Amino acid sequence: MENLKDKTIGSFVAKDFRTAAVFTKYQIDFCCKGNRTINEVCEKQDIDSDVLMQNVYDVLQSEGSNTIDFDSWPLDLLVDYIEKTHHRYVEDKSTILIQFLNKLCSVHGANHPELYKINELFTECAGELSQHMKKEELMLFPFIKRMVKTKESDGPLSQPSFGTVSNPIAMMMQEHDNEGERFREIASLTNNYTAPSDGCTTYKVTFAMLKEFEQDLHKHIHLENNILFPKAIILEEEFSERA
Repeated sequence: MENLKDKTIGSFVAKDFRTAAVFTKYQIDFCCKGNRTINEVCEKQDIDSDVLMQNVYDVLQSEGSNTIDFDSWPLDLLVDYIEKTHHRYVEDKSTILIQFLNKLCSVHGANHPELYKINELFTECAGELSQHMKKEELMLFPFIKRMVKTKESDGPLSQPSFGTVSNPIAMMMQEHDNEGERFREIASLTNNYTAPSDGCTTYKVTFAMLKEFEQDLHKHIHLENNILFPKAIILEEEFSERA
């Protein structure tokens, strides 16, 4: 088990997404900062690495999982899944959440001024994610799908306008970090999405939706940072070696 501690957090979650629950329990970021090893994280956060690894190992050895093995999917299928599942989720939920947050500010803002900051942060997040997803859908994702098709046909790959796939990927990962940080602040301001004792039903529903939104965002970022992006870089390198 000792050598497993040198594997990255992201590689465990890529293999079996159930391990994400273990890392979340220890407040370990498996998506934006999934490139850190078990040893690195445990040393920085003062966590017993043996206990953590036993928890991870128990999950990996357990049966009855319906976990989808995204790591084995072809990249064009993974791109379609991310768009249809996670991009659509962000688009659908953002509008509703902003409406609810505006209502909470109007009704409860006097007693809970932190709601104004939460509303501001989420509205910024929704706007930034909308632009982020457009860049992926119009620039990065089509090129990844083109690489897959070109490899299948064994043809030459024309160079994209952005030079190399690593350029937009670096931008996307930085934007992922920004949204991860924004949601950490939202989680703190909401007391980890716990509605106050005087909170109405809308208050509780809104906080539950914010928590669900963060969880979906974590999985969304994980699929890109830990699976799609590294494999896209490797695929592009294969074309360079053929040239």
